[in-house]
Amino acid sequence: MAKIKVKHQVAMVMDLNKCLGCQTCSIACKRLWTREEGMDHMWWNTVNTMPGLGTPKGWEKMGGGFKKGIPQAGKLPSIKDFGEPMELNYEEVYYSGKSQQAYLHPKNQPEWAMNWDEDQGGGIWPNSYFFYLPRICNHCTNPSCLEACPRGAIYKRVEDGIVLIDEERCKGYRYCMEACPYKKIYFNEAKKVSQKCIFCFPRVEQGIPTACARQCPGRLRFVGYLDDEEGPIFKLVNKWKVAMRLHPEFETEPNVYYIPPIPSPKIDENFKITKEPRIPLEYLESLFGKDVGNVIEVLKNERMKKTEKKSSELMDLLIGYRWPKDFFKLPAAKPGSLITPGSL
Repeated sequence: MAKIKVKHQVAMVMDLNKCLGCQTCSIACKRLWTREEGMDHMWWNTVNTMPGLGTPKGWEKMGGGFKKGIPQAGKLPSIKDFGEPMELNYEEVYYSGKSQQAYLHPKNQPEWAMNWDEDQGGGIWPNSYFFYLPRICNHCTNPSCLEACPRGAIYKRVEDGIVLIDEERCKGYRYCMEACPYKKIYFNEAKKVSQKCIFCFPRVEQGIPTACARQCPGRLRFVGYLDDEEGPIFKLVNKWKVAMRLHPEFETEPNVYYIPPIPSPKIDENFKITKEPRIPLEYLESLFGKDVGNVIEVLKNERMKKTEKKSSELMDLLIGYRWPKDFFKLPAAKPGSLITPGSL
């Protein structure tokens, strides 16, 4: 497992404390990239409720990735695992004259969907909890999908580190789907090729952020390059060290990072607020690693500074006072250039 050298590595940081679960990012991606034949079941951007089974169903237990540098066997997810497309009875409701009696419902019987378990979460009332986890292809530093492809159809661009699939070389073996531990690769049954998030590279090449980031009403996504020391990505990942990788134990070194959620406190039997976090620390550690507790303390301390009307570079970054200058900074496209709303 040798790392692929790139000139710059584009990355994304998502602040989970700001995600609304509105799926605007999912729709923005869907409308732009997955409208062709064979892509009905594809959601390159997903927003899952955590804890939850996500999409494909139970992806966290499907294997793949590496362990001590050795590739691990993975399960091949099916369309049913991702969620079959729902065929609704539009004709009956809108064109049969039965609009007063009929209602929209699936004509088929899907068993799962992208947000099937939305807002269910975990815990027991009054201390139940959940948070939203947006996911795209991680454009990993050590992509297991690339190593698994016998055709050499998957490659990592030298100029920006984006991982892409050459559909002309792909023969649909789907070893990449088995190898990806995040299960963010889909199979197009019509074209017989694998397809996935392309990090909106045509936009990135023009210094424009990804569609999911640009359309996010919560302004939770930061886009930029890891080596830009003046940009928010570098500061969140390397300076403040509060941006964490999802399931780092898979050893693919994802380039999509997360600011972990700050748990609300539990309520005792007398409905008094306690000091115990509602989201178990063990669960967050299972997602982001053992250091997540320290990261949450840093976030709390910096947030308290703002409450006390003190300065905090970290909170100023996360609050996004200088949006879009700090949210979308792609200097490698044109050194010193900043994204403005008019350029989108």
